[in-house]
Amino acid sequence: MTALTMASTGRRETFLDRIGIPHSLRWGFLGVLVFMTGNGVESNFLTPHLEDALGSTEATISVIIAFYSASVLVASYLSGALADLIGPRRVMLLGFVVWVLFEVLFLLSTAAGSLPLAAITYTLRGFGFPLFAFAFLVWVNITTPVERNGTAVGWFYVMFTGGLPTLGSLWAIGAIPAFGGGFGGETAAMWSSIALVVAGFSLAWFGVRNRNGFKRIAPAGESKAQVLTAGIRLTAHNRKILKGFLVRLINTAPEFGMFIILPAVISDDLGWGQSRWLTMTVCVYAGNILFNAFFGAIGDRFGWRQTVRWLGIVGSSIGLLLWWYVPHLVPAGSDWGFLVAVVAGMVFGILLAGFVPMGAIMPALAPEHKGAAMAMYTTAAGGAYFLGSAVVAIVLNVAKSLGASSFVSNSAVVWAFVALYACAFVMVGDLRVPQDEKGRRQH
Repeated sequence: MTALTMASTGRRETFLDRIGIPHSLRWGFLGVLVFMTGNGVESNFLTPHLEDALGSTEATISVIIAFYSASVLVASYLSGALADLIGPRRVMLLGFVVWVLFEVLFLLSTAAGSLPLAAITYTLRGFGFPLFAFAFLVWVNITTPVERNGTAVGWFYVMFTGGLPTLGSLWAIGAIPAFGGGFGGETAAMWSSIALVVAGFSLAWFGVRNRNGFKRIAPAGESKAQVLTAGIRLTAHNRKILKGFLVRLINTAPEFGMFIILPAVISDDLGWGQSRWLTMTVCVYAGNILFNAFFGAIGDRFGWRQTVRWLGIVGSSIGLLLWWYVPHLVPAGSDWGFLVAVVAGMVFGILLAGFVPMGAIMPALAPEHKGAAMAMYTTAAGGAYFLGSAVVAIVLNVAKSLGASSFVSNSAVVWAFVALYACAFVMVGDLRVPQDEKGRRQH
């Protein structure tokens, strides 16, 4: 909110407003942090846990996770489209209900050892967190003044990544041994995640009263069908929106892919154990948390597009290669080797924050259809989960058919992600927007 707008509403600018967090949405940001902490508890032990619970292979579990991520993809689009239609607040409620209901059914299915039921319920649970979190991101976008939009999006990702996987993994580190350790401790930790999700939802539901999130955002003259399909139609007719969608889709795909291949590598193959793998995850994404808002502010000051291109894409490519190869170059199981491997991973986590300005670029590419543009942005954000897990599933299964070793197979996954980053580097060059160029000239 600008100083002029605040003067007209009779409200003084607060410290939170000045650092890029709309004061009226402050409890929503905290709610996203706690909700995503609950969602992230399982993120770094789920694959081996399901292998034990269901008697399945890593390749089979990667397919289940791919189906889950397909649900995340669909829900991410719906979060923006439904927010346009009925307002972000109601969409957040829907996401909460879906998450809790299908988490309970998933845990019961896993306890029963039923692969089909676990796959179905986990897939349906995938609709939950995007509806909650990305609907709130739409609320942020329609509340924040354009000159602070990049910073506000950065703060959203501070909270989002702060929960998934950072604080979620930290919770798991404490909860698993507290509940007896091993398979039983992991199961109990997942049950405890429900309490975190309930707490996060309650903070946002009761703490945010901004009326612009209670109602329809789309123009009154548009039909329900027009609103729900606006993002798809916009993407079909606007080449820049399509490219922005693809860049954001590629953005965090490697993050979710590494969640699948790294747990067993760090814990078992390289001998550092589950606790240290979870500790590594906390450190890697703590770096991301610290720099999300910073890179959002860098984008606001020096250019959104250039920040994405050089810090986000090039930086993340280098960081990803370091995170994969450095742990294999140091002595397996050694204390100093683990510290060096963590630092390598933190390079990836920090520079991944360079993509934050995409949340400001997308609505600026279609100023007359911001809701539809944000629907495609949130679709891409959720779709990154699908792309990441799909790349892993495809590459691992192809490598398996060729008889490749585990190291070669996983290395092929990493290089597939680097190739996707190269594609993003080319596409982002076309994403100039007037607000970005104007902001750079002013500075």
